[in-house]
Amino acid sequence: MLVRFRFLGLSLLLAVVMFAQRAMTVAEVVTFIKSQIKQKGDDRATGEYLRKIKLTQRLDDRTVEDLQGQGAGPRTIAALKALAAESASLPAPPPPPAALPPPKPPSAKEQAEILDEMREYALNYTKSLPNYVCVQTTHRKIDPNDKLHQKGYITTGDVVQELLTFYDRKETYDVKMVNGKSVTNLKHEQLGGVVSSGEFGTMMSDIFDPDSGTEFAWEAWHTLREKRVYAFAYHVDKEHGYGMEDLESHRSYTSAYKGLVYWDRDAHAIPKITKDTIGIPADFPIREVHITLVYDMIKVGDQAYMLPYHYQLDSTADKFTSNSEADYKLYRKYGAEATITFGDTDPVPEDKLKDEPDKK
Repeated sequence: MLVRFRFLGLSLLLAVVMFAQRAMTVAEVVTFIKSQIKQKGDDRATGEYLRKIKLTQRLDDRTVEDLQGQGAGPRTIAALKALAAESASLPAPPPPPAALPPPKPPSAKEQAEILDEMREYALNYTKSLPNYVCVQTTHRKIDPNDKLHQKGYITTGDVVQELLTFYDRKETYDVKMVNGKSVTNLKHEQLGGVVSSGEFGTMMSDIFDPDSGTEFAWEAWHTLREKRVYAFAYHVDKEHGYGMEDLESHRSYTSAYKGLVYWDRDAHAIPKITKDTIGIPADFPIREVHITLVYDMIKVGDQAYMLPYHYQLDSTADKFTSNSEADYKLYRKYGAEATITFGDTDPVPEDKLKDEPDKK
């Protein structure tokens, strides 16, 4: 981790020097400041380097105020105000390009073709994967309801790191660390709280199983990782639904569910799936479950595959609500476990998870 952060700091410093050595547009200044805010760059250094640049366009007060509202520090704001005064006689920056209207929904024929492609992909997904290992880091949090809070119960949580092995189309988990401490002889099923497994391929194969009777309907175009993708709504009935078990009462229930499934036609892959339970009886301890699974192109050896990148499970029960978010890193070919070092628990970048539906 130390090497990683030193390298990151060096990269940011080099970026600052690069900007300081040439004239900049307002758009470049804004991009730079936003990057410094996101990376929590040093306010003093940022302000000093901003004083050395020369703007080619007029910087207005509103832009400075917007950056201040986003978290720019006092020295950065002081330098920006000085730049605004110095550039008052310069021409205003050109207006941003008009956003292109979203494409029309695909025709019924195209929708049918896309669904056929998705079905073939989903049912053959695990067959296309290599045997591999990776690190699954799960951040878990449990919030008691108001009544339990009044009785003294407090929010609890932990960070669990496991070695996930995918071999012969099956997943196995080996718990390695809990809250930064190494553990032995602790099975995945013994972690307590809310646990989930087997979602990598079964989530999509269950949806597209011809026997599931899943109903599909066009939803909208979405932008995922700055790329436009198809999004279809789906519904699965209770008979082929999502199974859950309340460990305290030892009651189980299979719920109907619905959600969205995405399609990246260029990559010929499903990059995201959501699942929401529906119709759970009022007397069942678990009220609702929401799941999101995001995939990304990741190299294993010399070849890239669409593999799980981020998993989120939110559930509401009688006594508590829970949130579990898992990230998948350090993919290796099966048998290369010795090259994996545990300890990195940083969450994945938010921009890799950003999902924007086109306005209808």
